[in-house]
Amino acid sequence: MGKELGGIIVALVTPLTPDETLDEGAFRKLVSHLIVEGIQGLFPAGSTGEFYALTGEEKRRLIAWCVEEAAGRVTVMPNVGAVTTAESVALAREAEAMGADAVSVITPYYCHPSQAELFEHYAAICRAVRLPVLAYNNPERAGGVALTVETILRLAGACENFSGIKDSTGDLTQTAELIRRSPPGFKVIMGRDTLIYGALAYGAAGAVAATANVAPRLCASLYAAARAGDFPGAAALQRRLAPLRMAFGIGTFPAMLKEALVLQGLLPSAACKRPVGPLSAEERARLRGVLQEVGVL
Repeated sequence: MGKELGGIIVALVTPLTPDETLDEGAFRKLVSHLIVEGIQGLFPAGSTGEFYALTGEEKRRLIAWCVEEAAGRVTVMPNVGAVTTAESVALAREAEAMGADAVSVITPYYCHPSQAELFEHYAAICRAVRLPVLAYNNPERAGGVALTVETILRLAGACENFSGIKDSTGDLTQTAELIRRSPPGFKVIMGRDTLIYGALAYGAAGAVAATANVAPRLCASLYAAARAGDFPGAAALQRRLAPLRMAFGIGTFPAMLKEALVLQGLLPSAACKRPVGPLSAEERARLRGVLQEVGVL
């Protein structure tokens, strides 16, 4: 089934030029930097990557560049979620052809499908590819649409390559229940940066972390400490990371992450797809203070 899924998987930002076109050079530079810093995987075209604002061609280019730049060094798991099953199937097949190691699929949004419809949606994607398929549960960003524990377990039993879930619900009780009840080899991956320590303590395989764009070594150290059984050390690192995650409310997400990368000298522009605009001077000053507090500036 390809590379091991787990560790710190970075929910990549999508670097843009000021005119909102993809910046290939900045994207490749960021990918290589993160790999050198010790992360285990890359998650392009997700919520942090503004997938909702990208064209199909832009998504395909990001996936291709990510696979090429990673060059087998870490796992590449793009988000191929869409409102329709047909679009998700097509993008999953393209990601497989490009050499992705797995795909993650956010629940269809806006149309509010039932659990039965969600089951058929994910089963169709699993049938369409041989890659590991992971669900992406993020009801806050998907208009309240979420897979239940029972539907997730049913899919795991019915589809051999339904291999895990990126759990961005923020419900640690549900995360723990999935870990307790899921079959051997099923990967529960935390999708909330505030709960990485808690999920790892329960036995999660890792985390998809947006903060890892800015603090990759800190996130990787948190994972390594937990993996080694040093839970006091992991808890201390989670506390150190907390101000950065709490700063997601500065401006409209993900503008603050891009601005942080500009302040670190890792991006030439903090541009986002409009209507998301730049931080104000006051917000930029607040963000600088947070980066200094966390020790990444």
